[in-house]
Amino acid sequence: MSVEGKMLSKDISEIFWREEFSLATAESCTAGNVAANITSIPGSSKFYKGGIVAYSNEAKQNLLGVSAETLETYGAVSEETVVEMVKGALKAFNADFAVATSGIAGPTGGTPEKPIGTVWIAAGNKDKVVTEKLSEDNGREQNVHNASIRALYLLRELCQNQENNEEK
Repeated sequence: MSVEGKMLSKDISEIFWREEFSLATAESCTAGNVAANITSIPGSSKFYKGGIVAYSNEAKQNLLGVSAETLETYGAVSEETVVEMVKGALKAFNADFAVATSGIAGPTGGTPEKPIGTVWIAAGNKDKVVTEKLSEDNGREQNVHNASIRALYLLRELCQNQENNEEK
């Protein structure tokens, strides 16, 4: 667990505690790393409902409701897929927020269209889903770490915006 991951998770925990939000995760290439960061903070059980590591397309479809058409048309590593993963996690866990990752960590599996290091991240709630694409290959371990950290940043930003909107 990196210092940066711990700090982000602490920020997220404070927001979720204060606002009484709930959270679910749907991870592919990060294989539970986002959930591990979140649950490294004591008291996370108050808001973290659970996660699904959906590494295969079959798991994405059966557990998160990602459509076969989306996977066939855009692929597992796509903005469309992570948006559906977020929506599936929100539904599966009846959560207020969800975060999802899908990518090619390497060292193999890349294509000219989607090279190693390509990762799509999404964070969302029932009203809004935001996405981000990573496209830098720093080796498998670093790719997974970077995707996990960026997912936490994206989630924190979305929650801070939600919190600020509710204060108006």
